[in-house]
Amino acid sequence: MNIKEAKTQITNAMDAYFEKDDLGTYIIPVERQRPIFMMGPPGIGKTAIMEQVAAEKGVALISYSMTHHTRQSAIGLPFISHKTYGGKEYDVSEYTMSEIIASVYDMMEETGMKEGILFLDEINCVSETLAPVMLQFLQYKVFGRHRVPEGWVVVTAGNPPEYNNSVHEFDVVTWDRLKRIDVEPDFETWKEYAFKKGIHPSVITYLEIRKGDFYRIETTVDGKSFVTARGWSDLSDMIHLYERKGIKVDQKLVAQYVQNSKIAKEFAVYYDLFNKYKADYQIESILDGTARDSVVGRAISAKLDERLALISMLIDAVSNEMKDIGITEKMMDEYMKALVQVRTALMSGRAGCAELLAEQAGYKNERLEAAKTAGSISEDDIRASRLCIAALEEQRAAVMNKANLGPESAFKLIKEDFDKRTKELKKKAKQAGKWLENVFAFCEKAFGEGNELLILVTDLTANSHTSRFISRYGSDAYFKHNKQLLFFERQKEILTDLELLDL
Repeated sequence: MNIKEAKTQITNAMDAYFEKDDLGTYIIPVERQRPIFMMGPPGIGKTAIMEQVAAEKGVALISYSMTHHTRQSAIGLPFISHKTYGGKEYDVSEYTMSEIIASVYDMMEETGMKEGILFLDEINCVSETLAPVMLQFLQYKVFGRHRVPEGWVVVTAGNPPEYNNSVHEFDVVTWDRLKRIDVEPDFETWKEYAFKKGIHPSVITYLEIRKGDFYRIETTVDGKSFVTARGWSDLSDMIHLYERKGIKVDQKLVAQYVQNSKIAKEFAVYYDLFNKYKADYQIESILDGTARDSVVGRAISAKLDERLALISMLIDAVSNEMKDIGITEKMMDEYMKALVQVRTALMSGRAGCAELLAEQAGYKNERLEAAKTAGSISEDDIRASRLCIAALEEQRAAVMNKANLGPESAFKLIKEDFDKRTKELKKKAKQAGKWLENVFAFCEKAFGEGNELLILVTDLTANSHTSRFISRYGSDAYFKHNKQLLFFERQKEILTDLELLDL
């Protein structure tokens, strides 16, 4: 299955494992909760989906790569314990608490979160001395004498033997105690993640044209040659930073992440071509609806790779704007809830407005830091919370600067700021909606009813930022072409059915 399907399976298993009866007891006790084992090639996003699942479920996440552990660090250090049996004293060997189990308890103490995911990567690549300990853990969830606490789901991952020479084969007894999920690289699934994460559009478009370059591991005379999803994602981060700093992106940089010389060279060439397209098409003018006829003419005569690059650049532009709008909406929701708390406390006379604003900012900052420590919050939610904290602190300073303000006057000042931000958000959303309509208008003019419009609609649907915006604010042009896409997909299904029936 692909990584998206694996994520669904893991989420469903967690829902089942976290389910409690009317007395608050886990329906499936921890000792009967089969650990989940993801088997898949390196760099396809196994760790990334665990971060996503933890953030979406609001639970803590602790990750370990087991190749970094020895037998002692996994099960703890031995010590002599004195015990009495039948009136006689004996010296008994025991073990301190495992570093891994201790980290779970530390997380619960630091964050107050009693439920979470213990993710152990590369468990089938451990040392010979640690292998028996891992098998015992998978069967009984125990390191030494210490068990994984209730409320913590064990998820593990490993590489198939063809990707790692140090893989240990599990016996049937072990496999029979695991929920095994086999994961394969899949570009179309990764593309949804790429949209959400903001992968550089040049990477997405290049891989759209050359899907075979998305994931490849080969053995050559010079050793291993490989390209992974992780490599493309990390390269994208560096491209964004290099562009921000004005540093040239060249083949030397690409080769540090795409460790296949041929693909690295081809992408470096394509990246330069992509930037030329970006300059030639003047994306801002298309968004504003002021693109010249010469730009439309170029799009009409462009080859497929150039058209795909143009669509990718347009989607990237509207997606970034709609992502910011989504984050601002989350921030405003948090801000409103905080102001309700301030208003209620003001009416009770418990404290002054500035003090209450500082109290809310401090409370939100504590919760944010706890969620970050636990890994139970997404990057977008982190930014929304930080923006909310900044707004509360800004209003605290504004109230402090106004001498002798009574409670009503102080809150009126804050309310004016909230209303101003709401008005700006609506204006920004209206502008983004207009951009989207202009994108469709340009593509209709340049491509008619060609496949480019279907690609545009498909990618807008797969992109979580644009699909969320459209579902909230609507888009006449999108819904018009989405009907055509649904008809096209249904038509393909009918043709496939006919072929299967041999009619």
